[in-house]
Amino acid sequence: MMTVHEVSKISGVSIRALHHYDNIGLLPATEVSEAGYRLYDDTALQRLQSILLFKELEFSLKEIKEILESPDFDWRKALEQQIHLLELRKEHLQNLIDLACGIKEIGVNVMNFEAFDTRKIDEYAAQAKASWGKTEAYKEFEQKSAGRSKETQHKLNIEMMEIFAEFGRIKEQSPNGEEARELTKRLQKHITENYYTCTNEILQELGKMYAGGGDFTVNFDKVGGEGTAVFVNEAIQVYCR
Repeated sequence: MMTVHEVSKISGVSIRALHHYDNIGLLPATEVSEAGYRLYDDTALQRLQSILLFKELEFSLKEIKEILESPDFDWRKALEQQIHLLELRKEHLQNLIDLACGIKEIGVNVMNFEAFDTRKIDEYAAQAKASWGKTEAYKEFEQKSAGRSKETQHKLNIEMMEIFAEFGRIKEQSPNGEEARELTKRLQKHITENYYTCTNEILQELGKMYAGGGDFTVNFDKVGGEGTAVFVNEAIQVYCR
């Protein structure tokens, strides 16, 4: 057994934070001594590691508690996601180091900001968060997807891409135009009917992800031409406001 002071020392988590985790049921002490000291066993320490892992993925404490108490929580899967995220961050830091060394050696002749781009990290973190975040929308997605044939899913994918192709056709128009609004409404309806209830708030977050520079941006720009994903996001933001 370890005291709260010892756990704080080896983990870097403040005593105040550990007390808070206990009070909200996120990391209950294994037992409390007669003198009133919180004590933690190895199982509690493993749970603390999982908590810190999900904090790195930018989950809230409430979300982490729900995930850890879920009967289908898979610690190994979560660890694999954390490893991949850390590898992405390592690559990002190395790019920054290389850029700084280049500036030191030869000065800034070309203004290159690619090394500061964290979109790949942000997109993976969002995907990992979605895979564990058992929100009502995610549960609805699982229910609607259950038992769906590959043919049906392929058809839905084509319908989705057709919407983005239409966005590409009008991307030189105003994102506040009638056609843009109708396509945005159609996109929201398609998601709601086939995946999960797509509220305006969810749609706005999707729009940001579409234009975030990752796989979504690449794929949608292939369908509708360069700038399609950005235009879709602009149309979504206008529509939802």
